[in-house]
Amino acid sequence: MTLELAPRARFDVVELRSQLPNEYRDALGSFPQCLYWSAHTTAGFLDRSLAARLGPSRVPTYVDALRSVFPEGAGYAHDRLERRQDLDAAQRAVEPRNADSHLAFIAGGLCSCVTHPNRSGEAVCFVELDGMNDGRPRKRQVRVIGFRRETVVAQTRIDVPLSRHPIESVNLKDPRFGIYDRLRDFVARAGIGRGRLHVALDASERHAALTVNEFETLLMKHDLRAVLRDPLRFMAAQYRSALANPRAVPGKALGYAKYDLVRVFNSGLDTLGLQDSIVEKVLARTLAAPAARFFRIRRSVHLLVAERDGRPDLIEGTYQSPILIQWQRSPLPVRALHVTLTRLD
Repeated sequence: MTLELAPRARFDVVELRSQLPNEYRDALGSFPQCLYWSAHTTAGFLDRSLAARLGPSRVPTYVDALRSVFPEGAGYAHDRLERRQDLDAAQRAVEPRNADSHLAFIAGGLCSCVTHPNRSGEAVCFVELDGMNDGRPRKRQVRVIGFRRETVVAQTRIDVPLSRHPIESVNLKDPRFGIYDRLRDFVARAGIGRGRLHVALDASERHAALTVNEFETLLMKHDLRAVLRDPLRFMAAQYRSALANPRAVPGKALGYAKYDLVRVFNSGLDTLGLQDSIVEKVLARTLAAPAARFFRIRRSVHLLVAERDGRPDLIEGTYQSPILIQWQRSPLPVRALHVTLTRLD
C-alpha cells in the first residue's frame, strides 16, 4: 500500500505510523513487521537503531545539525543549474537547488528502505530534507508492506572496480560495470514475489560506504568530493566574512565548529550520554582527518524487491542509484560487496 505525504516545510520530521489511515492500520494489523520504502533522494528514514538512540523528540535536533553543516545555498556545484548537462531548458526552470539536502541525506545515514516491528509505540521517522519547491509542497510517496517473516533466499559476492583515485564515488547502475544488471538477474532468478536486497561492504573494507541517492555528476564529483575532503567546508562558507580560513587557525576552527555544530547537536548527544569534552575530541579529530569521521554514512543499503511487468525486480525511484563511496584508496583495485536476497512472507 502507498501513502502520500504533503510536507509542512522544507525540513520536516513525520512520525509515519501516526499518518496511516485507519483502513491501512486495519490491513496491517495482523503483521508483526512492516517494511517502509521511499522513492526519494532527499527524504527517507533514519536507521532504526539511530532513531531509537535519539528518541522521537531528538530527531529534529539531529536534522537541525545536518542543516547547520550543509546550509542552503552555500555555493554547491549541483545548484549551478546552468552547468547541469542532465537538464534541458524546461527542467532548469523548475529544478530545485537542493544539493544541501542530498548531502545531508548521505552524511546523515538516511535510508530509503527500513523495517520496523508493527506495534504501538514504535516510532517510524520519515525525514524530509527538501519538502518545498518555489513555496509549494512537493509530493512524497511511501510504500508500506506488512510481513510475518523474512527468509534468506540467496547470496552472492560482487567486486566493484575502482580507479586509483583516493576519493571516488561509483554509480552501481553504471552500465560499463554491469553490476546493476547482475543484481537484477540475481533477483529475477530467485523468483520471489517480494523481498529486499541487502548490499553490504565486506567486513575487511575500510574507508568506504554505501548510499542510495542521485548520481548527478556535479553533486558526486564536486560537492560530495569536497565534503569527503573537508566535512565542514560548506558550513565554513557561511562564515567566511568572520573566518576567512578556519583551517589556518585551528583554535578558531574548533571554536567555530563548537558554536555552529556542537551547540545544535548537544541535546541529541545528551541522549547518547556524551559529554562536551568528548565532543570536542571528536571534532578535533574530524578537523585533523575529516574523511575518516564522515558523519553516519553507512556500510550497507537495502533495495526493495517486488514484481514488475510480471517478474521480480528491483524497485527504485526515478533518481535513485546505489552508490559506493570511498575516501581513501583501497589496497586492491576492487572493493567487495556481499549481496543477500531475502523473501518477505
